[in-house]
Amino acid sequence: MNYSAVYIKSNILIRNKRATFDFEITERFTAGIQLYGTEIKSIRDGKAGLSDTFCTFINNELWILNMHISTYFFGTYNNHDVRRARKLLLNKRELKKLSRGTKETGLTIIPTKLFINEKGLAKMEIGLAKGKKNYDKRQSLREKEDKRSIDRAMKE
Repeated sequence: MNYSAVYIKSNILIRNKRATFDFEITERFTAGIQLYGTEIKSIRDGKAGLSDTFCTFINNELWILNMHISTYFFGTYNNHDVRRARKLLLNKRELKKLSRGTKETGLTIIPTKLFINEKGLAKMEIGLAKGKKNYDKRQSLREKEDKRSIDRAMKE
């Protein structure tokens, strides 16, 4: 049996729930992440979090900071740091587009999802986003509540 052709179907999907509430996402990109072996094993166990996570450029490379990946239970003395900076892997055209967006228009880069793709690789969806004002957040809550009440009325 050729094991290289076997693909893993994964249901790991870690979301940044505050991202869509605090930001209006204008454009989305999918990036790879440079990880250690114990980090990918923890992600496959679903032990990662994206709250208070942000992306920044360091030496023309995109890095994700403050992302929490729990230590691997079966890891030994060479387990990873929980909140270390991790490099995101994008092509040059995407990196230029993101850097231009953050420099010129005052947008920011935020992670929205962390998932395992069909090949078993960890990928992150990042978004070029603009911060919402308080009244925009209230409007979002109002729309969500209206949708909920309409759904309730339809079920009855």
